[in-house]
Amino acid sequence: MTKVCQYFFAPQSPWSYLGHERFIAIARQHGVQIEVRPFDLNKVFGVSGGLPLAKRAPQRQAYRLTELARWSAFLNAPMNVQPKFFPVSPELAAKLILATRLALGVDVALELSHAIMRGLWAEEKNIGDEETLVQIANGCGLDGRMLSKSAETASVQAEYDRNTEDATAASIFGSPWYVYEGESYWGQDRLDFLERAMAK
Repeated sequence: MTKVCQYFFAPQSPWSYLGHERFIAIARQHGVQIEVRPFDLNKVFGVSGGLPLAKRAPQRQAYRLTELARWSAFLNAPMNVQPKFFPVSPELAAKLILATRLALGVDVALELSHAIMRGLWAEEKNIGDEETLVQIANGCGLDGRMLSKSAETASVQAEYDRNTEDATAASIFGSPWYVYEGESYWGQDRLDFLERAMAK
């Protein structure tokens, strides 16, 4: 029987960036297929009690920066914990990822997802800008212009909305979020637990 893990993530999330490549490696090691499900984290915050970064208490904001720096160093993952283009609207990036999955498959969509997140968190790129996203896709060897046009279609918007609705229905309230065999794992710091489950 095929094993599948649903991967709910927001492309503007630093934690998704930090966990992305490790998650893919774990899933592939254990023969688990990945469902790529970018969703609207801000809408999920609205129904789950979460707060956008700017509305969090100063203590929480400061500790977040400390943790990001720790994880970046621990994982040897390049990161500017206060990038120039953040906060940023994630919708164009999320829909470009979905359009890529529909046109070219999961593996290509995962590669593009990492390039987008790396662009934001390590390369000072504005992933809320369509032209920047086209260039990132081109850098992955893709036809960024074509994919950007596909991302504007009703079918892609419907899938993005469905992912967000499904996230809400599944009581998801953060990013990244992994659902494997009916069990939820929130955050890249829970990948060890997810790997143990996949290894069974």
